[in-house]
Amino acid sequence: MPITLPETLPAFEILSREGVMVMTPERAARQEIRPLRIGLLNLMPKKIQTENQFARLIGATPIQIDFQLIRMTEHQTKNTAAEHMETFYRPFAEVEASGEKFDGLIVTGAPIEKIPFEEVTYWEELTRIFDWTQSHVFSTFGVCWGGMAMAYHFHGIQKHPLDHKAFGCFRHRNLAPASPYLRGFSDDVLVPVSRWTEMHQDEIAAAGLKTLIASDETGPCLVEDPGHRALYIFNHFEYDSGTLKEEYDRDVAAGKAINVPKNYYPEDDPARVPTNRWRSHAHLLYGNWINQIYQDTPYDLADIGA
Repeated sequence: MPITLPETLPAFEILSREGVMVMTPERAARQEIRPLRIGLLNLMPKKIQTENQFARLIGATPIQIDFQLIRMTEHQTKNTAAEHMETFYRPFAEVEASGEKFDGLIVTGAPIEKIPFEEVTYWEELTRIFDWTQSHVFSTFGVCWGGMAMAYHFHGIQKHPLDHKAFGCFRHRNLAPASPYLRGFSDDVLVPVSRWTEMHQDEIAAAGLKTLIASDETGPCLVEDPGHRALYIFNHFEYDSGTLKEEYDRDVAAGKAINVPKNYYPEDDPARVPTNRWRSHAHLLYGNWINQIYQDTPYDLADIGA
C-alpha cells in the first residue's frame, strides 16, 4: 500500500524512483479504505532530507499513509527555502485550531542538545504540542532530541552531557524480543548514533518506562512509554548511508574537533565509502510501529483521545 504525498514534494519523485509506492491525495480520496494520518513535526534544519528519510520508512509498509508535514508556528528555518515551507508545511497553531486528529506523530530531533530545554526558543509551544498529543494523536514517536524532550516533559528525566560526542555505529542489544515493536529484530542491532547528551537507564527505569534496545557503550536507545502512548528513540535508524559522513565532513571543514564516526567507514578510514548495515532494522522498526497503530487505532479519527 502507498504513502500519500503531494506530487510536487521532492520526496514524491525520489521515493517513486526507489520503488516506494506513492500516491497523490486526489487518487487516495477515491479509495474506500481509510489511510493512517501520520504527522511529521520537523525540527531539523535540513527539512527536505529529513522528510525523505521518514517518508521512505513509513512509506514502505503495506498500509496507505496520509503524510502531513508540520512546523513550529513562529520559529523560522534558515536552511530550507521559504517557498518549500509555505507550500508543504502547516504551522502547529493552524493544526491545533482545526481540531483534527492523527493516528501517529513523529517528533524529530534538533541540533540544540547542549541548550537547556527551557531555554529553547520554541519550548513553550513544543510542550503544548506534547500535551496536545494526549488528546489528538494515537501514538507519538520522539526521535533523538525530540524523544529526550518528551521524556523530560512527561517524566522529568534529565539529559546529561557527554565528555565527547557519541558518534558512529554502535552495537545494541534487543532487550524485549517479545515487544510488537521489535518483531523480526535480531538479538543485537547496529544503530547510527550522533549526539552530545544521553539519558541514564536508572532514571528511565525509575520513571516506570521500559527500555527495549540499549548499548553498553551509548546507553538506552529505544524506550516505551505506554502511559503516554509513545516511543522515544535517542539514536538515528532513519539516517541515510551518507548522513554521518555529511556531519563529519561538515565539522572537519569548519575546523571543529570531531572524532571519526566509530565503526562506520570500512576500517574506520574516512577515505572509504561507508556501508549501510542498519537499513533493514530501520524498516522493521517503523513498519512495526505503523502496523501497531493500524491494529489499535480507532477507525473513526474523532474517537482518538476520547
